[in-house]
Amino acid sequence: MVGKVQKKREDLRVKLIDIAEARVIAGGISAVRARDLAAEAGCAVGAIYNVFGDLNDLIMQVNARTFKRLGAQVSAAVAEEQGRPVDQLIAMSHAYLHFARDNTPAWRTLFDLEVSSEDDVPAWYLEELQKLFALIAAPLVRIFPELGREDVILMTRGLFSSVHGIVLLGLEKRISAVPTDQLEHMISLVFNHLSSKNSKS
Repeated sequence: MVGKVQKKREDLRVKLIDIAEARVIAGGISAVRARDLAAEAGCAVGAIYNVFGDLNDLIMQVNARTFKRLGAQVSAAVAEEQGRPVDQLIAMSHAYLHFARDNTPAWRTLFDLEVSSEDDVPAWYLEELQKLFALIAAPLVRIFPELGREDVILMTRGLFSSVHGIVLLGLEKRISAVPTDQLEHMISLVFNHLSSKNSKS
């Protein structure tokens, strides 16, 4: 009996994640509403909270899938680019741009989810983010071999924030952004200039 109850609970868990993921892909975080999820899953609203602590918990599960898809796309870009480390950073950044452009609602949901502090974020969620940072850090160490571990971490987060900002402004077509079709070139200019400055110093 316990086994059947556990299986039913797990089946509902997976079903709710699947439904929420489809809604996030189509409309972002605002498309995930408890009543709509329950109606589509064929369960009571309360059943959702028997499986997940709250909707944030459910959306984190969706974001984990998005992180894995993003990581796979960025990893593939790195694998195809075996040239200079700066070229790997450019390839990763372009892959990030393409993922954000092609999956905008899901990509935005990665950052639209509100958490009060890292203490509220599950360890597995932070691990997915660290995998992405590790991809960035690897070529950085080759470009800046003199940097200590802490500085590499800061540089990694700084570069990620820079690329993310360029992509975000570009996709939102803010007045301060460059046209979308020039984003790749802008990112390449930033990284090539960064690399050339370091090689001359």
